[in-house]
Amino acid sequence: MRSCIVSALLFASFVVPASPQQQDTPPIRLVRRGLSLPSGATFRRDVAYGPASSQIMDVYLPPHPHNAPIILMVHGGGWQIGDKTLSEVVVNKANYWLRKGYVFISADNRLLPAAGPLEQAQDVAKALRVVQAKAASWGADPNRIVLMGHSAGAHLVDLLSTSPSLVAGQGAKPWLATVSLDTATLDLVETMQHPHYRLYDNAFGTDPSYWNQNSPVQQLTRTPMPMLLICSTIRPDHPCPQAERFAAKVKALGGKAEVLPQNLSHMQVNANLGLPGAYTDAVDAFLQALGLP
Repeated sequence: MRSCIVSALLFASFVVPASPQQQDTPPIRLVRRGLSLPSGATFRRDVAYGPASSQIMDVYLPPHPHNAPIILMVHGGGWQIGDKTLSEVVVNKANYWLRKGYVFISADNRLLPAAGPLEQAQDVAKALRVVQAKAASWGADPNRIVLMGHSAGAHLVDLLSTSPSLVAGQGAKPWLATVSLDTATLDLVETMQHPHYRLYDNAFGTDPSYWNQNSPVQQLTRTPMPMLLICSTIRPDHPCPQAERFAAKVKALGGKAEVLPQNLSHMQVNANLGLPGAYTDAVDAFLQALGLP
C-alpha cells in the first residue's frame, strides 16, 4: 500500500490540466505518457458528477460507440492522495479496452481529510449514477457497467458491492460486475486488529464500529453482483487469504466471486492490466462470461 502512495506522488506532475469546458477532444496530452488509442477515439475531460472540485471523471470513448459496455475505474492512494490521470490507472486499460469497444472512465473523488472512506464510497456511487444517466448520450449501455478499483479504490467499489443502501442513497442503480484490484480491506476488521500500515489508522481510526461499517465482508449479507478479486501474492501483508474467505462467503450466499492471485507487486496489479498476457486474458474471460466483448 505504501508503494501506491509513493507512486501517486511520483506521477503527480503528469496530471492533465483542466479544460475550461466539457468537450470531445483527442487525448493529445495523454498520448505523451503512453496512451495510444484507436483512431477516432475521443476524450471528455473533467465531467462533473457533483459540486466538489474533485467530483469529476474523464471519459474515453471508442470510435463510433453503440451500446458500448463501460468500465468505471476508481484510483487508489490510501484514501488520501491519487488522481484519475495517473498513467498506471489509465494507460494500459484504456489502450486495451477501447479497442474492444468499451467506454473507459477514470473518476476522482473527495479524499482525506475532507471526506472519509464512507463519504468517498458515496462519491463513487454518485459518479455511477451520473454515468448511468449519461451512458446513452455517449453511445454506451447503462446496463453493462463494470466497477473497477485499485487499492483504496478497490475498497470503495467492494464496499459499494456489499452495501446496497450506500448505492441507492445516491440514486444509482445496480451494475453488472465488480473487478477489485488488490486490496487488503475486504475484511477491514481483521486488518485493523493485526499489525498494519499507519495509513489505515489515518483512514479508519480506532472505533471498531466504524471499521465494521467500512468492511465489505461485514456488510455482505445478500448476494452481490459477480465479483473478480485480484490479489498480489508477493505483497508483505498477504491479501489473498482475505479474498478467498470473502469469495467463499459470496458463494455461500449463492453469488459468484472469483479470486485471481497474481505474482505481481501491488502497483503492477494496477499498471499491467491491459498488457498482453495471461493476467489480462483472465480478466477478459471473467467479463466475457458475463456476455461482454
